[in-house]
Amino acid sequence: MQSPSCKFNVLLAFVAAVVTTVVPARAQDWFKTETSTGVDKIRIAAADFKQGSGDSAALKRTFDSVLYADLSNAGIFDLVSKSLLPQATPGAPSEMNVQQWSPAPVSAAMVAFGSTTVQSGKLVVNGWLFDTKNVQYPQVLAKQYSEDATDDSARQIAHRFADEIIFRLGGGIPGIAETKIVYVHQAGGSKEIWMMDYDGANQHQITHLGTVSLSPRISPDGTRIAFSSLGKDGWGIRMYSLVLGRLVNFPSFGGTNLSPAWASTGNSLAFSSSRTGDPEIWETDGNGNGAHRLTSFRGPDVSPVWNPRTNAQIAWISGRSGLPQVYIMDADGAGVTRLTDIGYATSPSWSPNGQFLSFAWNRKYGPGAPGGQDIYVQEVAPGAGGSYRWVQVTHDSGRCDFPSWSPDGRHIVYASTASGKMEIWSMLADGTQKRRLTTNGGNDMPNWSWK
Repeated sequence: MQSPSCKFNVLLAFVAAVVTTVVPARAQDWFKTETSTGVDKIRIAAADFKQGSGDSAALKRTFDSVLYADLSNAGIFDLVSKSLLPQATPGAPSEMNVQQWSPAPVSAAMVAFGSTTVQSGKLVVNGWLFDTKNVQYPQVLAKQYSEDATDDSARQIAHRFADEIIFRLGGGIPGIAETKIVYVHQAGGSKEIWMMDYDGANQHQITHLGTVSLSPRISPDGTRIAFSSLGKDGWGIRMYSLVLGRLVNFPSFGGTNLSPAWASTGNSLAFSSSRTGDPEIWETDGNGNGAHRLTSFRGPDVSPVWNPRTNAQIAWISGRSGLPQVYIMDADGAGVTRLTDIGYATSPSWSPNGQFLSFAWNRKYGPGAPGGQDIYVQEVAPGAGGSYRWVQVTHDSGRCDFPSWSPDGRHIVYASTASGKMEIWSMLADGTQKRRLTTNGGNDMPNWSWK
């Protein structure tokens, strides 16, 4: 018989967290996420902005580098190398000759350009997007921004301008340059909740509890973070207000309470609770009221996540059949379907369009098995013959876990030991363009904001 501490370690292993018949995809043509839906890669040039009056040189350099990186990270552009750009630096439409930007070797279909200046302590940025093929009416976008003349303002303006461009050229899907990522950072014996910009900049500590906090989840409106934390009464769900800058009241349920998850309405929260003995999936409203149980089966049930498109289904991890596997059920607990049937699966995350699940999966789990824990993406609905097609999107990248989709559905953030220590990485949803976002070690359990 397992000791209570052993059972708890197994439960935490689940949290440190595809199929009746699983058919590996030999060709990935079926894998049509929003990374490519309706959008061919557009060749775009991002000119260095022209420096106007005022002391804006350093701010201009920040703006130029962030804008270029945002467009490169978007996953929908073929970005022209700056070494190929014309020598001219247009700062206004009257200075732009699109015929210099459309021929080879630039071959740009679009060009972003503009100017920066500092006036009365404000950084003023004027930006334009031109269609190089439309000589008579080239203007696609014109924006002006004015913020305090700080490096952070230069970054945020670049993010906003990049998102405007991405929205116009990316099929009407909002960009992610202004989104945030929350995660767990370990320092000494404690684990605190931290936050950073989508590109890894502006890393800063949110909680200062001096204990172990896990599984942060940002509310859909971006005002609160739900997480689980070890307190004097054991593991409980905690709620942090980003508006007030402090913890706010959330009920204590007794037992071990872990892995909270928001419905996209912000009105419901699902989590794992052992208040009745066995860890089960429970649901409350956004303030912790009206608690009711959704699962009732022997074996740990943890890591719920809602279908963000409909809120009509919940995916979660269950050990009811032995090793942890991915299951889906209706939001009321009915209609249970098992998606994975081999190995050891953890940490499901649902794509914004409701079509895919990503999760960590060691398909050859066991003593002496040559497998490894990687990130997979799988269709939620079965294909022909009742099989669920999946794609492995990390390979030989150490231990990978805790995938979380970006709100545009084009990217996934995850934790990996690829660099030798656990860090936060991001990639396009097809596994390309992997980038390490943190570098100081002990970073885990990322969650991408909803907007």
